[in-house]
Amino acid sequence: MLSETEKKVISALQGNIPVCERPYLALAQTLGMSEEEVIATVKALHDRGVIRRFGATLKHQKSGYKANAMVAWKVSEERIEAVGPAMAAFDEVTHCYRRDPSGTWPYNLYTMVHASDEATCHAIAKRISVAVGVTDYTLLFSKQELKKTSMQYFD
Repeated sequence: MLSETEKKVISALQGNIPVCERPYLALAQTLGMSEEEVIATVKALHDRGVIRRFGATLKHQKSGYKANAMVAWKVSEERIEAVGPAMAAFDEVTHCYRRDPSGTWPYNLYTMVHASDEATCHAIAKRISVAVGVTDYTLLFSKQELKKTSMQYFD
């Protein structure tokens, strides 16, 4: 069970966290708590496994990027543990994760890349391909954003 304080903190965290030098202080001020209380609550929720991670969402259009592509890679299972971190280390890669192939879709490793145009996305994928020695891949370009919202657990 969650306490009312924990619910308040989760509610504040499920939206946009302030972009400032001390975001927990800014949240604390809106919650009528101290910065230390907010941090201790977040730490306790993390230690209990209630909060597993924080994720940032890049609004690439507002950041100057005009193209982004999900690059789907076919990587031998024996190489996944080495190739994944190597791909993730590229500055242009914002997400890197493994999924099971399905049916006629053979790809099992995915990276999201952002660039000024589609040609540059292709060039980035090629550079990654050469660096890690994986040549079987395809690029899936975003055409329209349909939804991008954070999960809402409490009002």
